[in-house]
Amino acid sequence: MKAPLMAVILPSTIILLGAVFLVPAEAKLPLLKSKAERFVPKSGAPPEGPAKWFYIEGITTPANNGPNSSEAQVGFDNLTNGYATQGPDFDTITKDNVIPTRSFNDGRFVFEAPETQKLGLGPIYNATSCVTCHGNIVTGGDSQVTVQRTGHTEGGVFFESQGGSLIQSRATYPDIVEHVIDTDETRALRISPAVLGDGYIECVSDSTITAIRDAQPPDVQGTAPEVPVMEGDGSARIGRFGWKAQHASIISFAADAYNAEMGVTSPLFPDENTSSGTFVGYGTSYDPMPDPEDDGDDIDGFALFVRSTKAPPRGQITAQVRLGEKRFTQIGCAVCHVASITTLSAGVVINGGSFVVPTALGDKVFHPYSDFLLHDVGTGDGIPIQPLPEYADTANKIKTPPLWGLRTRNRLMHDGLSCTLNDAIQRHQGQAATSVAAFNLLPDADKARVLAFLQSL
Repeated sequence: MKAPLMAVILPSTIILLGAVFLVPAEAKLPLLKSKAERFVPKSGAPPEGPAKWFYIEGITTPANNGPNSSEAQVGFDNLTNGYATQGPDFDTITKDNVIPTRSFNDGRFVFEAPETQKLGLGPIYNATSCVTCHGNIVTGGDSQVTVQRTGHTEGGVFFESQGGSLIQSRATYPDIVEHVIDTDETRALRISPAVLGDGYIECVSDSTITAIRDAQPPDVQGTAPEVPVMEGDGSARIGRFGWKAQHASIISFAADAYNAEMGVTSPLFPDENTSSGTFVGYGTSYDPMPDPEDDGDDIDGFALFVRSTKAPPRGQITAQVRLGEKRFTQIGCAVCHVASITTLSAGVVINGGSFVVPTALGDKVFHPYSDFLLHDVGTGDGIPIQPLPEYADTANKIKTPPLWGLRTRNRLMHDGLSCTLNDAIQRHQGQAATSVAAFNLLPDADKARVLAFLQSL
């Protein structure tokens, strides 16, 4: 729900709006708190219980970890996994009767709904709705959309571009469109990932992720960055969402994307994006909406929808596919592309005290083919989570992307610049170099089997 101009619900919003109304037109507003500052947790990650079962062939045992676990829901069908009710028939929901947090279908409606300038879009942005970047096959799927990030690196230290590392490609006025400047020579594209099944990922404990890391051989061991949960109590959690694992919760990820990609401010991200460092928000002629432009209802609706999505289902599993997975494992790919992980039990409190694992997502075994850790596989873009010393090590690392749903993608790797599976495999170097070398030594028949396995995901 958009925050009205004069009627305000939250006390914190009253303070924010009050500050805004005191600023004269065209004035440059001070940021309440920079995005980089928000990415510094106030305390370390609290324990979330013991590690749950995961499976890496040759490293862990294939037996499941308890009688209470069951398989996660899968499907490309726009149906709930059980976390939220399905709700009213989707075709009967309109902007006048939608209640974002009522049901899966309501959440899907706001996820698909286009923003306008009157609703907070812009002034600089990349997309007009969530589904623009997450809508292949079903709502929440991946897409071909990439975003630009730039800055410059001096002495091994990354410095963001004038308005931050993200270069928004669209604007509501022609004179504020952002452009890459010549001196920003660290440049990257990042493709939009799917959000299907992210509710299961959110409910994986930190201890499970670190157990996966610790089980990996030293030369391929991943990095588990601790990041803040924006809606939590200030404590950290291990990141798992985004190409840099820069967020640990779906609420945080959604609020950041709403702000960065659509220009819509909220209580978690109340500051408008600049145009190459120039303030263009409320108080200027470019932005008619006071901040925050969303009171948080839309973000809660996005999160309800994403948490309720099913995981991508497998394609046909043939004898060729099974042999291909064996070869995939034998050459070491499964050490990072972990086949099976179990979520926390229902009732466990996570996300800095802001979320309780629900029954629909608790004790679920799912098959992401990812460890959700950062690795240096030679394709790092030189841009860290944030330009802060504590995140400097993440500059040339990329999160292991989940391979579930791989058969629905034709632009591969984090930048979407690999067009075939073999192209993507050959780009892996660094910590993945040994596995690539092993793949290249396989007989052609076995290479074909590995590709058949990947095409079944």
